[in-house]
Amino acid sequence: MQLANLDLNLLVPLDALLRERSVTRAAAALGLSQPALSASLARLRRHFGDELLTRVGNTYELTPLAVALRRRVGVALTGAERVFASEPGFDPTTSTRDFILLGSDYPMVVLGSSVARIMGERAPGVRLRFQHQMPSIIETAGEALREVDGLVFPHGFLSDMPHLDLYRDTWVCLVATDNPRVGDSLTMDDLATLPWVLTYNSSTAFTPADRQLQILGVQPKVQVVVESFVALPYFIAGTDRIGLVQGHLAGHLTRNGDVRALPCPYDVVPLVEALWWHPMHERDPEHVWMRSVMAEAGARVGAGSAETGPVGR
Repeated sequence: MQLANLDLNLLVPLDALLRERSVTRAAAALGLSQPALSASLARLRRHFGDELLTRVGNTYELTPLAVALRRRVGVALTGAERVFASEPGFDPTTSTRDFILLGSDYPMVVLGSSVARIMGERAPGVRLRFQHQMPSIIETAGEALREVDGLVFPHGFLSDMPHLDLYRDTWVCLVATDNPRVGDSLTMDDLATLPWVLTYNSSTAFTPADRQLQILGVQPKVQVVVESFVALPYFIAGTDRIGLVQGHLAGHLTRNGDVRALPCPYDVVPLVEALWWHPMHERDPEHVWMRSVMAEAGARVGAGSAETGPVGR
């Protein structure tokens, strides 16, 4: 298929139609008339030989081909935007580039504020979008990283992708300050008998410290599962539950005094937080600069941990 023979202007209406699943809503989102977008849909249907949108009752549903096209269209549009936003030389002081990073709420709290501060000081026109990633992204990380600038995630889940180690961390146990079943320290028996709040709990989404605990023969008695580290204190405070949280984040979560952090009673495997990106960004000057900002922010996190010292008993 010759690229010159394609009408690339159809990518924008195709993206809107797949997102909105409605000609009316897609036309409104693009600021077009409904007849104009209907004409674009007719051309798209002829090109693909597929209905793309099919009516089911009072709504429209995507055909299997349309579902497959959704991510591909996003990648194509992102690539086109990056091409036409390229500059002959990258000057962070005048750039208006958007950087999109995916991560859990853990690096958002620990790392995100430093990254935003550095960018604000040196690149006031640059915008950082720190988006919360779903656990399923690990299964399609290679494809997902084509659409964003990076994924902030620890080692142990991704491989064969360029990465930059940002800082090291450890895992600690979080318990209620007034938990009558826990004293100044925890034992392995405590971990086996206390009820748990787990962050993520599936074959592809889990904390390495939790998986290590199971390898040691302790099967946590799970009462609650949350897909957020920041939410942990709300499910632990005032109860006898226990949870695992990263050491750098623990200081933020224990500030109001409702929960406290204790060292794990086993030799927990260290956590190495890293920035991962697609190889296509490797030599991009803008991306290289962004990685330098992330490295500096990570170094600040590491320096901060050296000042605060280990978690107390």
